[in-house]
Amino acid sequence: MSCARMMKVLAYAAILLGCIAPAGVARAAQAAQVNDQTLHAMRDEMARSKARLELNIPGTQQPVRPYYVEYRLLDLDVREIVAEFGTLLTTTHARNRFMNVEARVGGYKLDSSNFIGDESFRGFIGSQGSVGIDRDYDSLRQDLWIATDQAFKQAVETYSRKQAYLSSLARQSNIDDFSKSNPIQQIEPLVTPDWGNRNWEQEARQSSATLRLFPNIYESRVTYYLVYATEYLLTSEGTEIRTNRTYAAVEAGMDTLASDGMPLSHLYASYAPRPADLPNVEAVRKGLNVSASELMALRAAPPAQDYTGPVLFEARAAAPLLAQVLGPAMNGSRPPLAFQPVVEQMLNGLGGKSDWSGRIGSRVLPPTVSLVDDPGAKEFHGTPLLGGYAVDDEGVRAKKVTVVDKGNLTELLMSRRPGPDSDSSNGHGRLALLGDAKPTMSNLFFNASETVSPAELKKKFLDECRSEKLEYCIIVREMDNPALSLLHQEDFSELLASFGGGAGTGDRLPLLVYKVYPQDGREEIIRGARIIGLNTRALRNLAGIGNDNFVYNYMQSQSAGFAGTALGAFGSAQSGLPATVVAPSLLFEEVEIRGARGEPKRLPLLPAPPLSAAK
Repeated sequence: MSCARMMKVLAYAAILLGCIAPAGVARAAQAAQVNDQTLHAMRDEMARSKARLELNIPGTQQPVRPYYVEYRLLDLDVREIVAEFGTLLTTTHARNRFMNVEARVGGYKLDSSNFIGDESFRGFIGSQGSVGIDRDYDSLRQDLWIATDQAFKQAVETYSRKQAYLSSLARQSNIDDFSKSNPIQQIEPLVTPDWGNRNWEQEARQSSATLRLFPNIYESRVTYYLVYATEYLLTSEGTEIRTNRTYAAVEAGMDTLASDGMPLSHLYASYAPRPADLPNVEAVRKGLNVSASELMALRAAPPAQDYTGPVLFEARAAAPLLAQVLGPAMNGSRPPLAFQPVVEQMLNGLGGKSDWSGRIGSRVLPPTVSLVDDPGAKEFHGTPLLGGYAVDDEGVRAKKVTVVDKGNLTELLMSRRPGPDSDSSNGHGRLALLGDAKPTMSNLFFNASETVSPAELKKKFLDECRSEKLEYCIIVREMDNPALSLLHQEDFSELLASFGGGAGTGDRLPLLVYKVYPQDGREEIIRGARIIGLNTRALRNLAGIGNDNFVYNYMQSQSAGFAGTALGAFGSAQSGLPATVVAPSLLFEEVEIRGARGEPKRLPLLPAPPLSAAK
């Protein structure tokens, strides 16, 4: 037996016996933490870049040097198991490491960032890509060297283009491009993935087999997604961070067609801080059974009609609604400049510009409401919160931010990209994979000093219906997340084509919508409804707030063009950023609901083949 293996056996035995590890084992563990070749390679190449990297440009008096260099490396260990109707579709266990190098030319006031210009050639390797998983010192330095060279050359070119574009403007912004931050050093111990003693493949089979009881479900996917990540961040300012991130998810989508050919989808999702914390098979089967039963009820339901009047969002729907509406509103950073105006128009159409920018001190919510984003919160009444962290992805310590106090806007979420209301970060620059960090919520709490019970809120809602002499009113019980419920990319693209342009102005996708008849309280589920024009202004004068807080753990999309927009709430575990919204039921005095529209699809020519019951 090798010495290294013997040390592992001794350490394991000491743990089992409750003994103190021998001094030699402790020294070996400490050496493993200190002898991190990834960290050494990043430090050494950063030192060389700071000391020697420069570019001589003809006609200039002095060589150009980067004022800021950033190395980011993401070490991912991921297990993904996908099952359908009790059989495995795929099971993978992949280890990948990705790097991203950023170089900035100019200065904090004006630099090469925050500008969307024409696409240009970035070199064979580029400033972003995969690196070896063996943590080899020499190969990583080689990759960093090439990436730094490409990032610096690209920054010089972009800075020149940006200066030329700004010179054509009659009025330029006086907001800085980048804020200064005190460097920090936080090197966490390396973590070995712990997948637990559960048979994940068997759990995926058993849970997905539940859907065999529903032969009218045409397609389904149940995905177990388990993630361990180690993140490295080094900057030329002196920041050195090595931190760990772990989370796990069970996500499912299912679809069918109504008798008139209307496509219908549903979803199930559960998230946990660690794989071991995921719900067991019976809990997942129960959740899938509820979702499938609701989908079958939608299949038999009448299509929605146009409606304007009071709408009650139960807590299960109110929390994801707030995630969609408030996500982009709380972004305090300045949007990027774009060489082509159509890009800025597209970003604005998706809700990429904050409605609350420039409104510090103004009332944006009811006077009884406060809005707090707390990255340090771990749980809420025993339920784990997913969005916490200690240091953000730009190396700034996380801070608890009171965004709204007694209805008045006090502070927006900030990254190191300044905005009209703040020139410094409050530790909310976040990203899921690689790219630009954006101001993003962590654990968001919607609190109100005056609330009522769900029963009282529903009574008030029905009284409003009667006073307006409406035949029926609308209750929303769950919002859709098409990133999970739609199983095909073409369906998702088709949805975005019809929906994306209105997302910034308040178009929302409810999933479970009910008519409620005020005369007798009878409820009737309807399908195909779409909410129109529900934006931050609609939150300013809520008709009622419940006391039934719901913990909504979800993934914020970090896809290019989605992050920081109204579509950011449509994410999945595969490339999302963990976040949480805690919110109660909300009653709106007037909301516009648009009835079912769109072209139906042709029904299958033959009935579905029989499925045996789930075992």
